[in-house]
Amino acid sequence: MTPHISAKIGDIAETVLMPGDPYRAKWAAETFLDKPKLVNEVRGMFGFTGDYKGNRVTIHGSGMGMPSLSIYANELIATYGAKTLIRIGSCGAMQTSVNLRDVIIAMTATTLSTPSRGIMRELNFAPCADYSLLEAAVASARAKGTPTHVGGIYSSDVFYDERPDLTEQMTRHGILGVEMEAAELYTLAARHGCRALAVLTVSDHLLTGDALPSEDRERSFGDMVEIALEAAFA
Repeated sequence: MTPHISAKIGDIAETVLMPGDPYRAKWAAETFLDKPKLVNEVRGMFGFTGDYKGNRVTIHGSGMGMPSLSIYANELIATYGAKTLIRIGSCGAMQTSVNLRDVIIAMTATTLSTPSRGIMRELNFAPCADYSLLEAAVASARAKGTPTHVGGIYSSDVFYDERPDLTEQMTRHGILGVEMEAAELYTLAARHGCRALAVLTVSDHLLTGDALPSEDRERSFGDMVEIALEAAFA
């Protein structure tokens, strides 16, 4: 047990999918896993372990933002032995070529700061995905025919950003989308010798103002979860 996860040692698989929303973890586990078992619900942060095509996998919420994800990822790695961690979540598009419901597979994650900034100090560390996961996710997306974009994303510290100049520069430099967790996940994975990837569904668009209604979001996230699961066990 840890301060935030009540699972017993052995209850959590080496492969963990991490949506931000604990109820999305519940939905994904009940939809895609065989015999999902609830292994954590401390502070309402659900974690489920089950099987996907004969492979053991845990789907565990991370909460919103890099500080929250850092807590869960650190404990999953250090205490429970997680080796492959894949963020599955929503993001906002930052390019006109990216549409609602498209999937973004994050090769790199730009950020202003992360909880690891204190360790890096003056170093501008470049967080990036594990290539084997990235390659497998792209192959899975192509096989499914899912509209997919591969490239850099931006992990923001804030949801209500009031920096239109920063958004303009991100768009100018080809950043595909914005979310709030991947940069810290990639940094922690590098530190601990784990594999990490972020597979994201576009739920809104910063340039057009378009957004999926909340009731449509889960129905649009199935491709993302399947791509992540197939990549994990390729």
